[in-house]
Amino acid sequence: MTPPAEPQDGGPEGGCGPAPGAYRNEGIRTLLSMFEHGDPEEQQPLGRILQGLQESAFGVFLFIAILPAFIPVPGIGGAVSGPLVLLIGLQMMAGLSRPWVPGFIARRGPRRGTMHRFLGRIDRPLRRLDRMLKPRLSALVWPLPARVFTGLLLVMTGVLLSLPIPLTNYLFGFQLLLFALALIERDGALMLFNWIAALAACLFFGLGSGQLVSHSIDLFQHWTS
Repeated sequence: MTPPAEPQDGGPEGGCGPAPGAYRNEGIRTLLSMFEHGDPEEQQPLGRILQGLQESAFGVFLFIAILPAFIPVPGIGGAVSGPLVLLIGLQMMAGLSRPWVPGFIARRGPRRGTMHRFLGRIDRPLRRLDRMLKPRLSALVWPLPARVFTGLLLVMTGVLLSLPIPLTNYLFGFQLLLFALALIERDGALMLFNWIAALAACLFFGLGSGQLVSHSIDLFQHWTS
């Protein structure tokens, strides 16, 4: 198992430095720079990527977790990304400030080349978003109630992503990408938009079709049996 990274001096849990919730300049461009140089076939273990991150750890974990959702092969994206999103959402609902990563997941991760190709596909909208995103409305991102509510919506969206709903992998993948960016950039305005959009998606695709409720009941029965 890979435990959450130890807090650094000046972090939200350190004895000095910025107060809890302070931004640590772990923006999307800074974090993704780790994939820019090196062998394209080199694997980047998730445990190593998250090591040392503070407030952005959940966002980076989510960013990497949704990569399979953009694979144009039916069934694969939801089967891989869905459980990872559920893991992230449940940990946020439990009040963790940084993710706990099981060892068999921590030892795996994307190749540099995979990240390059993914970033190349979303480079234009990512650059536009990068100019607009900034730390703001921290009450919608950092406090425990906000993290718990975000975690709940991630669980619901993760369940929808894992369902065999036609032509929705990209839709839910993009929704989760916005959640990841909001967590990484500490942007409460984007998070508020995500809350509204995720609730609308869950009502339309989940409760409207009955699949979210039935699948959640099946999961609960499976875990308690």
